Amino acid sequence: MRVVKRNAVVDQALCVACGCCVKFCPLSAVEVFHGLYAKVDPARCVGCGKCAKECPASIIRIQEVGA
Repeated sequence: MRVVKRNAVVDQALCVACGCCVKFCPLSAVEVFHGLYAKVDPARCVGCGKCAKECPASIIRIQEVGA
């Protein structure tokens, strides 16, 4: 059986570092890095999609990562 993990991925070139994703992540897996862009900790992220849903710029996507 193949185990599939989902992670959030931020398009850092388009991120405006507003912090909405940080506020809505229930696992604190997202942080704003140096005030420039959001960064996701893949070890904490479970791919729930809450950050992607709340991102006003729609630049966060959820992707499957084979494990």
